[in-house]
Amino acid sequence: MRTMGFGLVALTIAALVLGLVGCSAAQARGVAATTPVYIHMNGANHFLEPLVAVAPGQPVVFVNQDTGGAHTIVGYDPLTGAKNPAINGLVQRSKGAGQPASTYTVRFAKAGFYSYYCSVHARLAKTFGGAVQPAYRNGVGGFKGAMAGTIVVTSDPALLAADPPSTKLEELPGFFGG
Repeated sequence: MRTMGFGLVALTIAALVLGLVGCSAAQARGVAATTPVYIHMNGANHFLEPLVAVAPGQPVVFVNQDTGGAHTIVGYDPLTGAKNPAINGLVQRSKGAGQPASTYTVRFAKAGFYSYYCSVHARLAKTFGGAVQPAYRNGVGGFKGAMAGTIVVTSDPALLAADPPSTKLEELPGFFGG
């Protein structure tokens, strides 16, 4: 009788643990359809969140809080430099706080790494073995690095939970500028 009670308790704990793990994965898939991840830019000419993780199908919204000018979001293959048509957007300059910011939204169905850059503020430069990476474009103001980033599309709950808190806000207070 005592062994049967221990086995029942162990089975209940195992079911609860498996249920919680399954719940986390289900929640991640449910969130993917509705909750966007935001990537912000302003007059400093960089992406505030240059690396984010999203679930397949989850919207990624680029938000331009730059009052000085427009930005492009251009996808590319870092191995070849070929454009990735899955990312090809333009966000106009913002009029400032209290006004709607210009946005561009993308979704990715397949897991993978999706690299992008702003062609106004960065250029692609060859590196070793013919690979390319974004490089700073001379003659533009703001941050002196390449305006570029990567979106990781994954089902890994740990990666999905690691995004910066700012990715949950459509607009960042006090971040407008240009």
